[in-house]
Amino acid sequence: MKGIEPMSEHDYRLIADEVAAAIDAGRLRPGQQLPTQRAFARRRGIANSTAGRVYRELVARGLVVGEVGRGTFVRAGRGTASAVPLAEPAAARVDLELNYPVVPEQSALLAAGLAPLLRADVLDAALRPVPVTGTADAREAFAALAAGTTTRTAPGTATGPDRPDWQPSPDDLLFAGNGRQALAAALASLVPPGQRLGVEALTYPVVKALAQRLGIVLVPLPVDEHGLLPDALATAARGGPLRALYLQPRLQNPLGATLSPERRAHLAAEVRRLDVPVVEDAIWSFLHPGAPPLAALVPERTVLVDSLSKRLAPGLSTGFAVVPRGLHGAVGAALRSGGSAPSGFALEAAVRWIADGTLETVAAAKRADAAQRQVLARHLLTGRRLHADPTSYYLWWELPPAWRADTFVAAAGRAGIAVTPAAAFAVGSHAALSAVRVGLASPPVPVLTRALATLAELADSLPEDHLDRSGRRGGG
Repeated sequence: MKGIEPMSEHDYRLIADEVAAAIDAGRLRPGQQLPTQRAFARRRGIANSTAGRVYRELVARGLVVGEVGRGTFVRAGRGTASAVPLAEPAAARVDLELNYPVVPEQSALLAAGLAPLLRADVLDAALRPVPVTGTADAREAFAALAAGTTTRTAPGTATGPDRPDWQPSPDDLLFAGNGRQALAAALASLVPPGQRLGVEALTYPVVKALAQRLGIVLVPLPVDEHGLLPDALATAARGGPLRALYLQPRLQNPLGATLSPERRAHLAAEVRRLDVPVVEDAIWSFLHPGAPPLAALVPERTVLVDSLSKRLAPGLSTGFAVVPRGLHGAVGAALRSGGSAPSGFALEAAVRWIADGTLETVAAAKRADAAQRQVLARHLLTGRRLHADPTSYYLWWELPPAWRADTFVAAAGRAGIAVTPAAAFAVGSHAALSAVRVGLASPPVPVLTRALATLAELADSLPEDHLDRSGRRGGG
């Protein structure tokens, strides 16, 4: 456009400040659509590129959300619980965001395993500092746990019909205080700041946060309902070297997909051909024990990260990693420099729970619980566009066309229910999908039943039905 002078970085932020003030004052309301960037530029007498910078700044501040093919909208806030009735008081929050499964019998089972630890001599040893290499007993127990067997078998012995010859050496084990610390150490050791990490286009939000903190550039790789598309790895590599690949090949979060044997083999072949190290997140794999890890096919390139936070409880969140010999020193150094050594008490307790079968008993109970909750969710959300594995604790819900994810999340929040918008998982674009992830693990089943019924009623209504007297979207 002729006659428009380029603006300085300071100037475009001043315009963003003006729009932010209009949102804060209520002149631009939650859910209201902004003009196109071209129309905004004409009105302001600025270049189209400057308008784009203004909009990107507003997205970065969390004030607006862009959606492909629909435009840019003022983001709806969470607000407080209001009109949609639940049996709990309106101020109570039903958490369908965080997923920490607890089954009724687990406390009694865990308590029995802890009793021997309370002897003075045993407790004294368990309270001493433990290095990131753990103890000999811990390495032995967790190697068996990672392999899916409770007892050690000879190397080269298959552990099941769908698990090809994977028996990690105890010497490959490293430990951390929790799974996030193990994950952070793996990423930091493999991907230098400014370098590229391939991830599923919908990925674990913690990885997005870790990448930002570590200065890692995330490269989104396309997925479908069956998981990562293996050919996307080569396509991404043509745009620049990938220093590593992070993925969840079993019960991927948020889609719940598990790679088929054919797709897993195809991906393993691509990883070898491109010589790309892999960080495999196995946090939910205990719910789908029949599927082997990618590490079984490419053990020399794969760091498998796991934790006990889902198998047992968040307060018992010992993290561990199976690390190829060539990467062992780098990952161990990253753990030590981050102060991520495990708790000796938690590690010793875990060793006992693995050995006496307690951990597998609790895991089996959670598998049954997850299956029950999936059946319940499918029943209450019949006819909706859902993606989920019948063994998982979460589902991906593509919302009706009338709803955008942020307005649905806001309306659900005012009903006292927390769900996660698609934008929390999306990588590579600020364009948000009209979908939410619903976690099924945390509330008791009766509370979950009422919450899912409320969400179904909400989805069947229209967003405009949930405008309160102030013009903000609320529960109805």
